[in-house]
Amino acid sequence: MFRNTLKMSLVSLAAVALFAISCKNEKTVIADENAKLSVPFEKYELANGLDVILHQDKSDPIVSLAIQYGVGSNREKTGRTGFAHLFEHMLFQESENVPQDQFFKTIQDAGGTLNGGTWKDGTVYYEIVPKNAMETVMWLESDRMGYLINTVTEAAFENQQEVVQNEKRQRVDNNPYGHTGWVIDKNLYPEGHPYNWQVIGELEDLQSATVEDVKEFYNRFYGPNNATLVLAGDFDTSEAKKMIEKYFGEIKRRQEVEPMKPQPVTLSETKRLYHEDNFATAPQLNMVWPTVEQYTDDAYALDFLGEILSQGKKAALYKVLVKEKDLTAKTTAYNSSNELAGDFQISITANNGVDLDSVESGINEAFALFEKEGVTDRDVERIKAGLETQFYNGISSVLGKSFQLASYNVFAGDPGFITQDIENIKKVTKEDVMRVYNKYIKGKPYIMTSFVPKGQLNLITENSEKAKVVEEEIKENVTKKVEEATTEIVKTPSNFDRSKPPVQGVSPELSVPKVWNSNLENGLKVSGIEQDEIPTVNFSLVIEGGHLLDSMEKNGVANLMSDILMEGTATKTPEELEEAIDLLGASINMYTTNESIVIRGNTLTRNFDKTMDLVTEILLQPRWDEEELGRIKTKTINEIERSDANPNVVANRVYNKILYGAEHIFSYPTSGTVESVKAITMNDLKEYYTKNFSPSISTFQVVGKIDQSAVLKDLKGLENGWAAKEVTIPQYPIANNRDKASLYFVDIPNAKQSVIDIGYIAMPRTDKDFYPAEVMNYKLGGSFSGNVNLILREEKGYTYGARTNFSGSKIPGTFTASSSVRTNTTGESVQIFRDEISKYKEGISPEDLEFTKNALIKSNARRFETQGSLLGMLQEINQYNLPADYIEKEEATIKNMTLEQHKALANKYLDASTMAYLVVGDAATQYEQFKKMGFDEVKLLDKNGEEVKLEDVKL
Repeated sequence: MFRNTLKMSLVSLAAVALFAISCKNEKTVIADENAKLSVPFEKYELANGLDVILHQDKSDPIVSLAIQYGVGSNREKTGRTGFAHLFEHMLFQESENVPQDQFFKTIQDAGGTLNGGTWKDGTVYYEIVPKNAMETVMWLESDRMGYLINTVTEAAFENQQEVVQNEKRQRVDNNPYGHTGWVIDKNLYPEGHPYNWQVIGELEDLQSATVEDVKEFYNRFYGPNNATLVLAGDFDTSEAKKMIEKYFGEIKRRQEVEPMKPQPVTLSETKRLYHEDNFATAPQLNMVWPTVEQYTDDAYALDFLGEILSQGKKAALYKVLVKEKDLTAKTTAYNSSNELAGDFQISITANNGVDLDSVESGINEAFALFEKEGVTDRDVERIKAGLETQFYNGISSVLGKSFQLASYNVFAGDPGFITQDIENIKKVTKEDVMRVYNKYIKGKPYIMTSFVPKGQLNLITENSEKAKVVEEEIKENVTKKVEEATTEIVKTPSNFDRSKPPVQGVSPELSVPKVWNSNLENGLKVSGIEQDEIPTVNFSLVIEGGHLLDSMEKNGVANLMSDILMEGTATKTPEELEEAIDLLGASINMYTTNESIVIRGNTLTRNFDKTMDLVTEILLQPRWDEEELGRIKTKTINEIERSDANPNVVANRVYNKILYGAEHIFSYPTSGTVESVKAITMNDLKEYYTKNFSPSISTFQVVGKIDQSAVLKDLKGLENGWAAKEVTIPQYPIANNRDKASLYFVDIPNAKQSVIDIGYIAMPRTDKDFYPAEVMNYKLGGSFSGNVNLILREEKGYTYGARTNFSGSKIPGTFTASSSVRTNTTGESVQIFRDEISKYKEGISPEDLEFTKNALIKSNARRFETQGSLLGMLQEINQYNLPADYIEKEEATIKNMTLEQHKALANKYLDASTMAYLVVGDAATQYEQFKKMGFDEVKLLDKNGEEVKLEDVKL
């Protein structure tokens, strides 16, 4: 389940009139398009109070069902925090007519996906399934709305308490700056205010919660009269209404839930707090001011203020803190207005060793600069320009539209509030932005936090007090004995037999979109898919090579190339280029992978030609700005050094080094090392560019509301200006000769969780066995219902999630089993992985094979819904030279797989006795046990994968 990522601030999805200064002749077109920027719906209410919203979208044979309840952490109380989120987890366990752990399995078996989310102001559950499974989804959702509470047992509750605690350890306790939100909210909001605590809750509250507490919470907030149901997708309206009435109509109305009124807060004085962070390697400063609730005029203007203060090279915070003073590589400021209150936050992660007093001083200088320069109409227009594209992106999927309609209904009382939201955004002026700055920020009290690395208290701001952060102690694992309920579940009466799942109709047939191909005269291969659902275009230019073309001595050049090319062009300063992109409502990003450099873009169809003009200019007319290179190098070095504080990044780095060996470029991070980045010069970048950028090793993929002829016309500049050259991509030997089980341990003192990666080099994506092996792996750990997750998470409660997977490209990839587990379960978790991998070679049941086939084949109905998913398909086709019908061939592989083939693949590619077992965690409490667990060797490594002597580590 995801947490706190669903704050439905749909302001960011709202469409606005596009102030395209360079497109004056398109005013009529823009006005016509704006008239269409809405999501049509039908809304009605059942007799029990359930709000129902229907939206038809027949572009794909799928439906989405989302149910949003008017209950978030804001409905909790002191001493009982984390309940909304904990209860969200409970609803995935079982209900009166759905057996234990069958929610996920039932939906996956139908070819669908599901999840839920909790944030401050609400909780949402959703499914996306092929349209023939619509009734199945209604059966499931109605059963947990009206037929659940009799199944909440001590054993099930104990398990989910552990899972949620592990989620907290993973997201909060084991992360740099993880306690920041807790410190801010505890001091910004008074005791008893609904925003005084975190959504994840207090560990003590989670541990002391009882089943009776949960039942009370359910009966209070989970009635149909406190919920909104949104069905979106390909369905017949009359049929859908009958199903909704059948499954939800008989659920009894529960306690009335009064709407909460806004509770904005004020501060009488500034509070300055500090915390020594166990994982941070750089100091971080946060300044937070109380503001107002969502959908108010001031909230809209504050959103603009955050953008103008911090985003882009024109921003005052960027000019002072980054460009002038070199105190940080990135500035962040934003307004967060929720249902009850809001806050405005500035967050600066400083360069290593920077005194946070200087950051505070720099922020004050930036405020003075902002007051002096003011806000221009162009600043406001630049922000508005991107919102139209964001709106279309937000409604590109049936799930996105479901979320939007539900959120507006719950918080604005009208699913169609989008129209008013647009108008509210459009009317924000430069005067409004300055007004809210003066009203909420200038000279007003705030909360300030200084989070600094252990032992660097000299970096905190003056007059700061120690924050009262409570950190969990690592203790020996004690398994609680909880007796399973033996009495039969009492079933709530129903008008029909709910005990059997509905019969699903015929699954939609696979329908692969038509792909067109063309080759430009310079050798650039172009592929496209025309999709006219929304007036946008997504595209990517993939230049092969990437990290593979780095030298061992100057590792990281390719990565810096991705950054320097976006810093202006020969005719545009970095600031001018950024503004040109923004005014088109477009986004253009460049990044480096192990095997390529990718330019990725998203724009409105009407602006595709101008966007491609900018891409061509970026690619063919580099600026080579020395000043910007200095900043980029500082930013990259900071990121590398900070990665040492992230156990997951450390694990990935060391794992690659163990498996690929020191002679392979993949054993070195794409970003480079601190030493290699420091040594890189502009000449190194120019040499890489001159030698390795060529259309002969590149492909262009495009998806959207645009046809082949228009695309080829708009690529003429790239075709005529980019000459081909010969590029040789080096090949590296892979030491794939493991012959023993090796346990490697990297020490992260006081880690609250251990990161586990287990595996070895397997095969490339191009191997004939690769996809069959992926199919074979599905029930082991390829999904939520995989064996390792069902044991480590659902049975034991040791982790938030456990997976296994095959990765690979043109170069052999890995088989990897991975998880982050509670520290005091590290040894047992490693052994469970070891045992399950070995046991899997004995074969799976016919039922498990059938589940695998259903989940993988039926899910293809969802595979082609968005432009992003289609773009990924085109990139895969071009990268591996696959036939256009490769997905049909994959389906045939799944359908034809037998139990014998499955077992043979498992025996060929799963050998636990020769895998590398990597653990990144607290060596003082966890290392010694592995010497007694039968590994062929046990070694202690540092964060770079080099062996260290035992006497050099404090255990």
